[in-house]
Amino acid sequence: MNNKLIAPSILAADFANLQRDIEMVNNSEADWFHIDVMDGLFVPNISFGMPVIKAIAKHANKTLDTHLMIVDPDRYIQDFADLGVDILTVHYEACTHLHRTIQAIKAAGMQAGVALNPHTSISVLEEVIKDIDVVLIMSVNPGFGGQSFIENTYKKISQLKELILANNATTLIEIDGGVNGDNAKKLVAAGADVLVAGSYIFGSDNSKETISDLKNKIS
Repeated sequence: MNNKLIAPSILAADFANLQRDIEMVNNSEADWFHIDVMDGLFVPNISFGMPVIKAIAKHANKTLDTHLMIVDPDRYIQDFADLGVDILTVHYEACTHLHRTIQAIKAAGMQAGVALNPHTSISVLEEVIKDIDVVLIMSVNPGFGGQSFIENTYKKISQLKELILANNATTLIEIDGGVNGDNAKKLVAAGADVLVAGSYIFGSDNSKETISDLKNKIS
C-alpha cells in the first residue's frame, strides 16, 4: 500500500465546537477519524461514549476508526457496529480470547484492529496476524493526549512489518501517540501506514494546513 494515511484524533478536538472540527477534517486531506474510547478502568482517563460517537458519525464523511481503551470490549462490539464504526480496535491486553474477539468484530461488519501497549511484544500477534486488518502500536502509554513519543516504536514497527510480510498478510500498521511533523516521515520509512495525530493537529494555528503538511511529508 503506497498511500499513507492521516487519522486526526478527535479526543484533541474542541468539544464545544465539535461539529466545526469534524467539518474541518471532512474538508481536509485527512483520511480517517480516530476516535478514542476510554472507560477509566483500562486507562485512568474517561473520554466519551455512545452519544458523542453517534453525533460524530452523523457529520463525518470519512472512515471512523475507533480505538477502545476499555475492559471487556466484547460487550460493546455490536453497539459500535450499529453506530456506523468502520474499524474497531481492541487492546491485546484487554482481551482474554483475542481470536474470538477479532472474529466477532468482523462478523458485525467492521474491520478488526488490535492495539499493543508500549511494553507488549509484537510476537503476541504471531498466531492471529492474518486475521487482523490493522495493528495499532501505542507510541505513548494509553490514556492521555500530549505525551512524548517513545523512541523504541521504530523498532516495533520494523518487527511488525517483518511479521506481516512473513505471513503474507495485508495488515496495516497504525501509530498512535506523539506523532508530529518531525517524526512522521521516519515512521513511514520504518513501515507505518497510518499516523494518528491529535494535539499536533488540533493544537496548531491552522489544523487543516497542518494535516496537509503532514500528508505532504509522508506522500
